Amino acid sequence: MSAYILYVTNSWEQILSRSGEHVYLAFTAVGLACLVGIPIGLLINRNKKLANIVMNGANILQTIPSLAMFALLIPLVGIRDKNAILALFLYGLLPIIKNTYTGIRNVDPAITEAAKGMGMSSMQMLYKVQAPLAIPVIMAGVRIATVTGIGVATIATLIGSGGLGTLIYQGIGMMNYPMMISGAIAAALLALLTDYILGLLEKMMTSKGITSK
Repeated sequence: MSAYILYVTNSWEQILSRSGEHVYLAFTAVGLACLVGIPIGLLINRNKKLANIVMNGANILQTIPSLAMFALLIPLVGIRDKNAILALFLYGLLPIIKNTYTGIRNVDPAITEAAKGMGMSSMQMLYKVQAPLAIPVIMAGVRIATVTGIGVATIATLIGSGGLGTLIYQGIGMMNYPMMISGAIAAALLALLTDYILGLLEKMMTSKGITSK
């Protein structure tokens, strides 16, 4: 324990720098996955056949091992950050699309019928009624994608993308256990902190914010 504390004390700048790289990779990828995945999840709820095709495609992407995914993307985008962000983006699509689709489908039919009775169009009903009510389920998908992305991003160091995985793999190679443990603990704390913040954001959105409009 004393060796670990000494390492953190002497190398805190490096740990913070690697943490920043990790946040950039994971959050950029998840942000893009949200921009793409949530609209797809909203739109496919009207067409069950299209929903099955999209879900199956996302499921296939999810089954590809992370290291294999990085390797498959090298001919397309090379190595380093572009490769890592694209891979993490693809991994983040499934939980976001699936939870968005599920959240919309599980809205109480009585509520949607009432919205129709008020003269709302399908698009108005989707964005003013169904989407706000589905926020808890959608946010659960975003949280899963984010935590998964933070975990997978540790492997991105193998393609030169940096992040906290650099400390872990360098620590293993150098038999420097304090370095290895500091990277692992920082990644775990980052995942826990991010999940907590997203949980607070979800509560804000579902209390007096979007769902009350």
